[in-house]
Amino acid sequence: MIDKIKELISEAESFKAQTKEEVEAFRIKYLGKKGLLNHYFAEFKNVANDQKKEFGQAINTLKNTAQEKVNGLKVELENTTETSSSNTDLSRPGDPIKIGSRHPISIVKNQIINIFSNIGFNVSEGPEIEDDWHNFTALNLPEYHPARDMQDTFFIQTNPDILLRTHTSSVQVRYMENNPPPIRTISPGRVYRNEAISARSHCFFHQLEGLYIDKDVSFADLKQTLQYFTTELFGKSKIRLRPSYFPFTEPSAEIDVYWGLETETDHKITKGTGWLEIGGCGMVDPNVLTNCGIDAEIYSGFAFGVGIDRIAMLLHQIGDIRLLSENDVRFLEQFKSAL
Repeated sequence: MIDKIKELISEAESFKAQTKEEVEAFRIKYLGKKGLLNHYFAEFKNVANDQKKEFGQAINTLKNTAQEKVNGLKVELENTTETSSSNTDLSRPGDPIKIGSRHPISIVKNQIINIFSNIGFNVSEGPEIEDDWHNFTALNLPEYHPARDMQDTFFIQTNPDILLRTHTSSVQVRYMENNPPPIRTISPGRVYRNEAISARSHCFFHQLEGLYIDKDVSFADLKQTLQYFTTELFGKSKIRLRPSYFPFTEPSAEIDVYWGLETETDHKITKGTGWLEIGGCGMVDPNVLTNCGIDAEIYSGFAFGVGIDRIAMLLHQIGDIRLLSENDVRFLEQFKSAL
């Protein structure tokens, strides 16, 4: 057994390593808990008394040789690493950093927010899970109104008074309840409708609604605000307001912008008319002001709403609304250079 230990001492002395992993494997083999040294220390009690001294000296020599070899190799490898690092060519170009990308919804939303911020509108936000009062009743939508139908709205099954908001007008109600006029705010956010998913519609999408409440606000103020908005966003200065109906505004109108008929795509998206609908608007119904604690005899105002998804599809020529929510990296990488 002593001869075997002497062979191990010789083997340890001649051991060489190129990597730290090899040094660690050597250490475990000799000095680990289940290594050779512990094995021989355990065998010490079985050695004859006249050989114990020589056996013990051999074990200690093996231990010291292995430990010195591990320490020496570690220092040697560290010095080699430092030398190779110092020889690095610092003039070589680094690896290119991948440029992140913004989502087209975020790009368009930020553009619209900047446009309205320039004329004094602030940004207000609210919960996506709403109650009946803020989503419907306060906005002049009685219980029998079709918008409350299960086909249009996601209600919470355990509580029919709680639902996923169908528009960001609920944020405007909350803002009017907590802020006295004058009010000038926009409310961007995600909304939900119980609709079939297709290339042109989805069960959730993004809206941005605006509200202006003050004394002597007129329909002319609304038109000029929308004129400014469409010119800044689309570069199109020609708009028209078609009479329509919304429960929370009176009178109400659809917002059309003249897109033009210069290309085949223009003909397709405008159905050959050159006009494109981008949202709805109107003067705030006095009942809505009263429900929110604002004196309708003193104050008046206008409201408008546009679909962020639809505008993003127009500006970036996106043919399928589902692409906006599928997180396809190939699609999103196209917007790397967008602000």
